[in-house]
Amino acid sequence: MTGRRIAAPPWFLIGPGVIAVGFLVIPLVALLLQAPWGSFASIISTPSAMDALRLSLITSLIATAIAAVIGIPLAWLLAREILPGTRLIRALVIVPLLLPPVVSGVALLAAFGRRGSVGGFLFDTFGIQIPFTTTGVILAETFVAMPFLIITLEGAFRSFDRRFEDAAVTLGASPLTVFRRITLPLVAPSIIAGAALCWARALGEFGATITFAGNFPGVTQTMPLAVYTALESDRDIAIALSILLLAVSVAVLVALRGNYMRGATRS
Repeated sequence: MTGRRIAAPPWFLIGPGVIAVGFLVIPLVALLLQAPWGSFASIISTPSAMDALRLSLITSLIATAIAAVIGIPLAWLLAREILPGTRLIRALVIVPLLLPPVVSGVALLAAFGRRGSVGGFLFDTFGIQIPFTTTGVILAETFVAMPFLIITLEGAFRSFDRRFEDAAVTLGASPLTVFRRITLPLVAPSIIAGAALCWARALGEFGATITFAGNFPGVTQTMPLAVYTALESDRDIAIALSILLLAVSVAVLVALRGNYMRGATRS
């Protein structure tokens, strides 16, 4: 009886793989090596650094929550192709991923600025100004980050077994009950994965934020903007703030790693 042949490992992939790892890891290691560890604690504990970190965490979490509330339903509609022009809508959803962040900021100004299509009406009628406010930061972060959540969840909604939904409908469950008790639990790992990606993108948003919301300490200066400002005057401060932002991101993603990996696998 002839033994089954086992495919040889693709050794030719190791070289490019190692290069890719080095390319991604070396900048992070260099950042840690050049950090001003002697003054690190005093730098990150300054009021300006704490304000920027607080604002970044608050705005990114709110942006992620908004993205979940309106993005999950859209992902489901795209997966089931219920809306007319689904292909066009899907393409438009992906556009913010491809736009340069500054262009996203300009687009937001065109829509929600004081002279914008929507912002002009809000300002003239209600006196509401969105640009250069904390609300503007949240809007910018939601705009650039929500596509990550939608793309992740659309794949999950497409791939899970719909027979569970069909069985619930046969038993008399309403559409809302089916969605809440069957659909959402089945894609929960993907929801967590998409939310983690969305939050990470919102936390690191820079271009759209500075273009649409400005860089005002305590109001719109998030951590990435604080790093940019510090880089112009004191490189050590910029590196210390960068490491703090890196630590926060890594800590959250590590805490969610199990759910993230399951969600990514399903997607």
